[in-house]
Order: sequence, then C-alpha cells, then structure tokens
Amino acid sequence: MNSSQAATPDQAGAPDPRAQQALPEAVFEEITGMLHAVLGDYGGVDDAGITMDTRFHDDLDLESIDLVTLGGHLQARYGELVNFAEYLAGLGLEEIIGLTVGQLVEHITDCLRAEGER
Repeated sequence: MNSSQAATPDQAGAPDPRAQQALPEAVFEEITGMLHAVLGDYGGVDDAGITMDTRFHDDLDLESIDLVTLGGHLQARYGELVNFAEYLAGLGLEEIIGLTVGQLVEHITDCLRAEGER
C-alpha cells in the first residue's frame, strides 16, 4: 500500500457511507433480476410492479417451489453468506406468507455488512 492508499486512523475500519447507501439498491436490483428468472416461465414480472413492499406470495404469487428456485439463485450469487433456507426457517408461517422484497433485501444487506465487518 503506498502512502496515498494508507488509511488514516479515523478511516481505518470505517465503512464507506456511499457504499452503505448503495448496497440495498444494488441488492434490490439483483433480487429483481432473480425474480425475472424465477417467474419468466409465467409470463414474467413487470419491473414497475416490484417495489420493496412487494410481497412474494400475495403480489408475485410465488409458490414454495419458486422460493426454492429463488434460494438457488441466492446461493449461486452470494454463496454461504446468505442462507435463504435458514432465514425462512426462522420465520413463522404468517411471516413467510407476508415476506416482502424489502425484508429479503434487508436480510441480504445485513449478511453482507456482517461479513464485511469480520
């Protein structure tokens, strides 16, 4: 590391606020892409119709097999950092039925931030 790259004591270990703000947006875009892949056989999904409040069950009509497929996409993208099956196992039935894209984005960003802090 040269002197222009050296972190000052104030900067050492401090997360970049811009990266912290951009992370949920980037994860949201990735999830949207995954949903296109999962739901593509069913006529696709309208980008404008997916928001952080979109519910997987009620709004997108995802079935349990679709959640398994989404979990496969998450595994391929994030590896062991994001264990979707474990996350779902920690939720009650009503929570799973009401699960939103935003809740999944929050879970993923929390996992990624936790990994970045290690």
